[in-house]
Amino acid sequence: MADRAYLCGFWILLALAIFGAGADRALADDGDATLPKRPAIQANRWAEDWSVLADPRLRTEPFDELKYIPLWATDPKSYISLGATLRERFESNNAAGFGTSNTPSDSYFLQRLQVHADIHFNENWRAFVQLEDDRAFHKFNVTSVDQDRLDLRLAFVEYVNTFSGGTLKARAGRQDFAFDLQRFVSSRDGPNVRQSFDALWADWETGPWRFIGFVSRPVQYFDGQPFDDTSNDNFKFSTLRVERKVFGDKELSGYYSLYERSNAKYLDASGEEHRHVFDVRFAGNAQHFDWDLEAMGQVGQVGTTDIRAWAVGARTGYTFSSVPWQPRVGLQIDAASGDHHPGDGSLGTLNPLFPNGYYFTLAGYTGYVNLLHVKPAIMFNPIERLKVLAAVGFQWRETTTDAIYVQPNVPIAGTAGKGSNWTGMYGQIRLDYAFNDHLTGAIEAVHFDVGDTIIRAGGHTSNYVGVQLQYGW
Repeated sequence: MADRAYLCGFWILLALAIFGAGADRALADDGDATLPKRPAIQANRWAEDWSVLADPRLRTEPFDELKYIPLWATDPKSYISLGATLRERFESNNAAGFGTSNTPSDSYFLQRLQVHADIHFNENWRAFVQLEDDRAFHKFNVTSVDQDRLDLRLAFVEYVNTFSGGTLKARAGRQDFAFDLQRFVSSRDGPNVRQSFDALWADWETGPWRFIGFVSRPVQYFDGQPFDDTSNDNFKFSTLRVERKVFGDKELSGYYSLYERSNAKYLDASGEEHRHVFDVRFAGNAQHFDWDLEAMGQVGQVGTTDIRAWAVGARTGYTFSSVPWQPRVGLQIDAASGDHHPGDGSLGTLNPLFPNGYYFTLAGYTGYVNLLHVKPAIMFNPIERLKVLAAVGFQWRETTTDAIYVQPNVPIAGTAGKGSNWTGMYGQIRLDYAFNDHLTGAIEAVHFDVGDTIIRAGGHTSNYVGVQLQYGW
C-alpha cells in the first residue's frame, strides 16, 4: 500500500511537470514586454502575490482560474489563490549517525505534499491556510522529522498597511520564520517535516530600517493520527530583531531571543532551560565578492547550571562573472562552543535553536555544536538552469571534553571526553536543475571519512546519496 501511495505521488509529479513545461512555453511566446511578471514559486508559499493575475492577459497556464479567484468584482486585491507543492526524495545512507546508532544501511523514499489557500479579503487583510502530509517509505528508523501524516502546517491571519512613515505587517496564528542563511532559525526545509510556530508576529519597515518582534510556541510533531500536532507553554521562543541597510544595500542585523524549554537535557545539565540569545550579522556583495558573517552568544540557565555558549559563521566567495560557467570560489568557516569542564556548574554547549538541514549537507552528519569547520567550495553553471557545487569539508571539535554531534544537536555516545579534536573530512557534490518554473530537481552525494574518535565509538566511514524532484503549482 505504501508503494502505491509513493508511486501515485511520483506519477502526479510527472503529470504536473508536463503541464508546467507547456505553460512555460506558452508564456515565453507572449512578447508583450509591458505585462507585469508572474510571481515565482517560493519555498514559503505564503510569500507569493498572485494579484497580478487580475490582468487576464497573464492567465496563460493551466488552472490559472484557480490561482486567481475574484472575491469582489470591484476590488482586484480581493481574491483567493489555491496552490500545492509535491516533493519526492530518495535517500540512501549507509551510516546514520556515522554508524554508531546501530542503524543498518538504509535506502528509503520521503514524500512531502502541501496544499494551501491564500484568501485576500482586501489589500489590508488576508488569511493563509496550508495542510501538509509527510510520509517515509521503507525507512528503518522513522523520526518526527521524517513523517507527519496530514496535519495543519500553517494557519494565520495577516494585516498589512502602509502609512506615511512606513509599513506595518502583523500576523497571528501558525506560521514559520527563517533568518538569513538559516544557520540557527529556519523553517527546516532540509528534512521532510518543516518547522512551524504558533505565534504573534509584527514587523515595522521605515526607510532603511526594519523592526521585527514575535512571541511563539514551536509546534511539536506527532504521527499518531491526523491533526495531532500541538504547541504548549513547555516550549517557547520569542525574538526582537532589528535590520538596517548600510553602505548602500549591505545588510546589518541583530536580534535578541529568549528560548524557554521544560525538561531540557544536555550531557552536563538538565532541567528547565532559559537561554538568552544575542546575534549579529553583516552580509553583502561588492566587486564580485560576497560575504555573510554572523556571531552569536548565549547565556542563561539549564536547571541550576549557568549557560556560557557562542558560535560564529562565515561564508565568503568570489564570482568570475566574465568566465564561462561563471564559477564562484567560496570558503565557509564555522565554529560553535562545547562544554569544557563537566560538573563545574557552567554549560558551554551551544544550542543551535532551529537549524536548517541544508546548511552543511543533507546527509545530517554535522551539527552546529562543539564544532570547528572549514569548507572550501566551487560552484558553477555549465548550462542554463543547472548549478553544480563541489566542496570539501574539514571538521574538528572545539573541545574534546564534549561530544561530537550530528544534526541537529544529537551527541554521539562514547565520544565525550575521549579521543582527539579531529572529527573527519568529507567531500560533497550537489547538482540543482530547474526543468521549468515549476519543476526542480537535485542530486547530492556526501562521503565522510571519520577520524579515530568516531571509529573507537563504533562508527565508520559514511556515504549518503539523495535524489529529489519538487513541483510547485
